[in-house]
Amino acid sequence: MIVTVNGKQLTLTDATTAKDLILQLGYKDQRIALEVNEAIIPKSNHAAFELSVNDQIEIIKAVGGG
Repeated sequence: MIVTVNGKQLTLTDATTAKDLILQLGYKDQRIALEVNEAIIPKSNHAAFELSVNDQIEIIKAVGGG
């Protein structure tokens, strides 16, 4: 299936979860916000949330500083 992640198309296998995507993109153990089709997906739901064809996904990495 094809989804869009941060403006770029990405091909994923069917039944890919949000957690699978985060691991595939190398965001494991990083502070991120995940938005799918303009809805924030809480971290507690990442493992159960299955992505669908044509989903629009934004991943925002938290950056600290001062």
